[in-house]
Amino acid sequence: MRSRYSAFAVGDPAYLLASWHSTTRPRTLDLDPAVRWTGLEVLATSGGALLAAEGAVEFRAHWAAGGMTGAQHERSRFAREVGAWRYVDGVSLA
Repeated sequence: MRSRYSAFAVGDPAYLLASWHSTTRPRTLDLDPAVRWTGLEVLATSGGALLAAEGAVEFRAHWAAGGMTGAQHERSRFAREVGAWRYVDGVSLA
């Protein structure tokens, strides 16, 4: 989760696509260069133990753009694929 947030913060769509589960990965990803990601709060986790196949992270990612600020509050699901954690999907909680 933290590495994906960092990829959003530095504008690295290639990493985001590579860390996306193959069953839900979009073909392309365009990031908005006007959005500046300013902080990440990991609020809760479930699953994701050493031998687990799935896990979830609830987080709040803060942003600023065009003189406005806000946060994306989401619960994201992850699953192991070829031994690595991959983002499956997320549900907005805000």
